[in-house]
Amino acid sequence: MSTPNLSWAQRDGAVNWHPFTPIKTAGEAVAIVRGEGAYLYDEKGKRYIDAISSWWVNLHGHAHPYIAEQVYEQLRTLEHVIFAGFTHPSAVALSEALLAVLPENQQKVFFSDNGSTAVEVALKMALQYAYNRGEKKTKILAFRQGYHGDTFGAMAVSGRSGWTEPFAELLFDVIHIDLPTAENLPEIHAFIDQHADQIACFVYEPLVLGAGGMIMYEAEHLDALMRYCRSKGILLVQDEIFVGFGRTGRMFAANHLTGQPDIMCLSKGLTGGTMPLGVTTCTEAIHEAFCTDNVYGTLFHGHSFTANSLACRAALASMELLKREETQASIARISRRHEGFRARVATHAKIRSARQCGTILAMNLGSDDKDSYFRNQCKPVFAALLDQGILLRPLGNVLYLVPPYCTSDADLDYIYDAIIGVLG
Repeated sequence: MSTPNLSWAQRDGAVNWHPFTPIKTAGEAVAIVRGEGAYLYDEKGKRYIDAISSWWVNLHGHAHPYIAEQVYEQLRTLEHVIFAGFTHPSAVALSEALLAVLPENQQKVFFSDNGSTAVEVALKMALQYAYNRGEKKTKILAFRQGYHGDTFGAMAVSGRSGWTEPFAELLFDVIHIDLPTAENLPEIHAFIDQHADQIACFVYEPLVLGAGGMIMYEAEHLDALMRYCRSKGILLVQDEIFVGFGRTGRMFAANHLTGQPDIMCLSKGLTGGTMPLGVTTCTEAIHEAFCTDNVYGTLFHGHSFTANSLACRAALASMELLKREETQASIARISRRHEGFRARVATHAKIRSARQCGTILAMNLGSDDKDSYFRNQCKPVFAALLDQGILLRPLGNVLYLVPPYCTSDADLDYIYDAIIGVLG
């Protein structure tokens, strides 16, 4: 196919199928050819502020020179090696670095490729943990509005919606509950009691349900629910794929909680947005259940690019940047600025509700309480903001900001003012 006179966007339309994109109404994709800091540049030279960190993955800005240098050095040394029976320095160093900042009960690291596969590993760990111990526990407890990924296991433990409807009869048995509140905790506890001896684990997004609509809830209520599940012998699987690495204002959402999970899932910001990588961590007790003379007790899970050395090196570099005082100061600064803007729009006629957790700010548009990914209130807002050089990709009628930590106050002010101007 000859393409010399076509733009990148036109060539893309001829060959690519994009995620979460209705084909008939999609229109032409925006072709990004360069990134720098908080900015993206398209093939026509237009600049956009990446206010959603390119689907929540970018922590320090695009094409960060330090991460690029570290990946380049790794590429010249070792690009990849099989991780079954082999290892390499970047994987070892990354696991050591992660375990040093995660809850102290997290002792082992299992690598995968992305957030969805990190959840798949966690589910298999929890289910086989029970199996290896001779316990028949085959059910999963999860939030009704949760979202954990698009592979089958991760999709099964997510909330039921139009996303999952074509596969409804193929999804395994999940017990869904509402988010905990002071009022409904006794009811949730009683419901759990009905199934407790069959539940292998409780999988949950702490503090913020991301793709479910940036729904936020209180740490104290999650702590209470975690304690109750633990009292019933239910493993706790904490999905920090979105909220980890500073998004909630602290290193992990776990730092807002008094309880500790048995298993944690990490991805998205893990490499600073540079490369795909997923991690599932667990306690020594879970790891020990797989240390058996019976070969069938092995966790038979792996990927060709497990613990890819380039991705591990990018993650190490990102972790170094994240720990710097200036990065932590920027996280606090963005959190304060978001808090101020939330107060500013709290009474806006076109915003039904606004909420904030650390660097995550979300607003529901519309006058009723019907929230859905399939509602269209934000479509014209998205288009208008994109015209003004701001990338804010809404979730249905939920408009949200999750900016890279390098985003300046001037850019935040520009985004805030543009939102107010577009809403009118």
